[in-house]
Amino acid sequence: MANPGGGTVCNGKLHNHKKQSNGLQGRNCTKNGIVKEAQQNGKTHFSDKLIVESFEEAPLHVMVFTYMGYGIGTLFGYLRDFLRNWGIEKCNAAVERKEQRDFVPLYQDFENFYTRNLYMRIRDNWNRPICSAPGPLFDVMERVSDDYNWTFRFTGRVIKDVINMGSYNFLGLAAKYDESMRTIKDVLEVYGTGVSSTRHEMGTLDKHKELEDLVAKFLNVEAAMVFGMGFATNSMNIPALVGKGCLILSDELNHTSLVLGARLSGATIRIFKHNNTQSLEKLLRDAVIYGQPRTRRAWKKILILVEGVYSMEGSIVHLPQIIALKKKYKAYLYMDEAHSIGAVGPTGRGVTEFFGLDPHEVDVLMGTFTKSFGAAGGYIAGRKDLVDYLRVHSHSAVYASSMSPPIAEQIIRSLKHLMGLDGTTQGLQRVRQLAKNTRYFRQRLQEMGFIIYGNENASVVPLLLYMPGKVAAFARHMLEKKIGVVVVGFPATPLAEARARFCVSAAHTREMLDTPRNLP
Repeated sequence: MANPGGGTVCNGKLHNHKKQSNGLQGRNCTKNGIVKEAQQNGKTHFSDKLIVESFEEAPLHVMVFTYMGYGIGTLFGYLRDFLRNWGIEKCNAAVERKEQRDFVPLYQDFENFYTRNLYMRIRDNWNRPICSAPGPLFDVMERVSDDYNWTFRFTGRVIKDVINMGSYNFLGLAAKYDESMRTIKDVLEVYGTGVSSTRHEMGTLDKHKELEDLVAKFLNVEAAMVFGMGFATNSMNIPALVGKGCLILSDELNHTSLVLGARLSGATIRIFKHNNTQSLEKLLRDAVIYGQPRTRRAWKKILILVEGVYSMEGSIVHLPQIIALKKKYKAYLYMDEAHSIGAVGPTGRGVTEFFGLDPHEVDVLMGTFTKSFGAAGGYIAGRKDLVDYLRVHSHSAVYASSMSPPIAEQIIRSLKHLMGLDGTTQGLQRVRQLAKNTRYFRQRLQEMGFIIYGNENASVVPLLLYMPGKVAAFARHMLEKKIGVVVVGFPATPLAEARARFCVSAAHTREMLDTPRNLP
């Protein structure tokens, strides 16, 4: 279908062949994942809402300088390694200790090249020690290095009231203690800090049962099961659902926990292009037609792995189209809502609510409590027979420690807050405030001329930096302005797509989003 703005709309994507005068270069306009007729100004209009995703390409000169920066950095890295080997450059103490060992090093020199020569020079931008609750403002312990970031020492100074744009505290529920948290304190006094047992042994408490019933009610599904660690919810449960003779179709940008779970399962894995339903359908069609390699037997199961919101891209899964495909080809759908549950949808119930879909359309609903709920752990929800199966076969239920009771109570408190069961509408107000803050922040960045990725409703906002030198410079400059951000580069992103990742919270005020902070 032709687009007046100079692009082509196909498969839910707007492909641009020339610069658009309306500033929508590289954006996709979709409603419920289904493209409808484009009418004016290069936009696709719908009766109730407009969904815009932006993936603008960088100018050619930016990409040239980016690759030049990595090339020059690599050359100097080899030069510095040469000088170290001949004793011309003094080695760090840690390097000297490694060379004195009389056994093979755990990491080979080439494997450690990037870490040693690039990451080490700029690693002051990561792992900064925080000494306060991760609210809209936090305190950072100042540290300096005398040996080019091989070691750090604390100065004793605390940088106070840094604007927190790096935590996944979407709803602002991770905060300092107040009287609303009295129930958590009571649970801590009654149950203690931990369970010290697995769910299969002596680790299932009444608090776990209460939480699971509440999660199922919140998601409008039959049953749910909670786990003590979000990462393990994926990595330990996918192997319980599929195995040898099964096929996993995974989005190329899926989180490491999904990737690890798929690998541990022993199933055959095939990758489809990010949010590309044409790529997914081709794999599904081939899987149904050709079956397993060599034997050509039908696959025992076909499982599609996707995320609700992709944390590195800020994009939202094209769920209606994927559900249509999984029904057409009789596959199963597993959706990770770590970054969407609580943060997406009119009442925070995730991507299914965002698209107005029945949650029963997704076979396995997974999410974590580490983001919107200000706690820890994860859940798997869906049909009762699925959850009952996992209670018996989940590796996490058999071997991992149960969720801490105070953590479970914090999640119960957060869910009741969102559902209005605490007698207030503050939870719903938080969801609405998050949506307002997200759209406003993205709009302001675009007006300032930055290239940002993702869906206009995603609270994770990637701002492209590209050049390796800008990654460190940007993070350091932001801290000087008392703004805490997360910068990400290779290998967590493609080599030429280093970025800063802003996380918007309902607790952020308009002043925080608008005004850079200056050092006193």
